[in-house]
Amino acid sequence: MTTKDLDSGATLSPAAEDRATRRAGTRNASCERSTQGSILSMEDGSGSAAEPSNESEGPSRGPTGKEPEPIGKQSGLQPMPKRKIDWTNTLFIGAAHIAALVGLVWLIVNWHPATAVLGLVYFACCGLAITGGYHRLFAHRAYGARSPLRLFYLLFGAASVQNSALKWSADHRIHHAKVDTDDDPYNARRGFWWCHIGWVLVKDTREMDADSVKDLTRSRLIMLQHKHYLLLAIVWGALLPAAIGALWGDPIGGLLIAGFLRLVVQWHATFSVNSLAHMFGKQPYDVKGTARDSWVTAIVTLGEGYHNFHHRFQADYRNGVRWFQLDPTKWFVWSMSKVGVTRGLRRVPRQAIDRAREAVRNGSPKVEESVTS
Repeated sequence: MTTKDLDSGATLSPAAEDRATRRAGTRNASCERSTQGSILSMEDGSGSAAEPSNESEGPSRGPTGKEPEPIGKQSGLQPMPKRKIDWTNTLFIGAAHIAALVGLVWLIVNWHPATAVLGLVYFACCGLAITGGYHRLFAHRAYGARSPLRLFYLLFGAASVQNSALKWSADHRIHHAKVDTDDDPYNARRGFWWCHIGWVLVKDTREMDADSVKDLTRSRLIMLQHKHYLLLAIVWGALLPAAIGALWGDPIGGLLIAGFLRLVVQWHATFSVNSLAHMFGKQPYDVKGTARDSWVTAIVTLGEGYHNFHHRFQADYRNGVRWFQLDPTKWFVWSMSKVGVTRGLRRVPRQAIDRAREAVRNGSPKVEESVTS
């Protein structure tokens, strides 16, 4: 696949994507389990509608009718190896939380509506950059997008301080290939603390396998962002909010609120996809893993809470497959397709979704699905 293919929205077939994902997981299986890396530096680690479900919120029962063991207590996991603390990540994340608290106080004491709006707009832009860009476009190639939107995703993705799109996508593809195993960088079976934030606070001991994201390395924009990620994170995540706030005389508020307060809230929204979305909710499409659907999680993750559907049909551009399910990212991507900014939106046919639900009800093996554009 060429750079032109990437820019034009050409997508891999589901079978090819699955083979590539498995190869990426195989290449990484012999390495140390952690793949997160420093969030500040890449070099040193850096739908169609479905029938409503009758399952209740909470832990799902498997095909045998027995409740699975609680997360973190399942057998088959090796003891957690001793890991060195990544002091760069730990100190920065700690300082960012302190700055966010100061920003909250500043917002209350020095209230300015324009600064509050700036924080909300920045949260929406950075959130879409992660959910619509890093996740659904780059990591899963669930649709195609024109260069202006891809540039938007890369700039505000850098402001989200979650690593470059290339490194983020490499980690996420391994997560799907090796989900709930020791090779999963944020394995939910290790418990809430580990998959929510603990994995970010320890050192990465292996280099990123560029072969697992070879398709992305052919994109000039992605590689430029990867090379200049730290600079872009500082400029778009801190300096620009302060400069915008200065337009109405509140540069400190712009930095503290649209910069740090927004950043910390967004971090925990993203981390919730790795933790809450693997622990709370229903499993209407697949009971073999920990991923779950929950509208509550969807609220704080811009629609990423329908995670059981996503893990079952990861090539689909939607997470909330039903029209009323809260998925702002899906609505944004669909809206952009109506004006030609996005295209090739990949959807799993209704029949495949229904078969998956029926298989769960009947305790049948997982059925294969196809994806349409």
